[in-house]
Amino acid sequence: MAAAESPSAALRRRDLCSRGIRLAGKMRADVVDLLDAYVEQQGLDASASVAAVEGVPLAAVERWDEQTGTQRLLENLAAYRAFRALLAQMLEEQREQLGEADAGLGRALAAVLLQVSAFAYHLEELLRLES
Repeated sequence: MAAAESPSAALRRRDLCSRGIRLAGKMRADVVDLLDAYVEQQGLDASASVAAVEGVPLAAVERWDEQTGTQRLLENLAAYRAFRALLAQMLEEQREQLGEADAGLGRALAAVLLQVSAFAYHLEELLRLES
């Protein structure tokens, strides 16, 4: 398929991939910081893993060699949409239950939610280029 792409589509795809990779790195660091703050605030076990959160699909990387690029993008998009919904729910609950003392956690949660939304948008754009 890459051979059939126009030069401008190939450049657009490369640009989206580059920006997506940078965003994913930033998002990962912010999610780790957010998880640490949330675990501390809630008094939870620090060995908790984001991968074990109910409602967030696991990445199926073991099957990636059997999937097309479009299938991989669709699976990732589903996972990030679920993660976005979970973060939105957490943000709403945090706003309802916690006070001003926890405003920093709310801001961090809102920032990660925005990053996840932006990353899902990147995946949607890549899907549009694939079709």
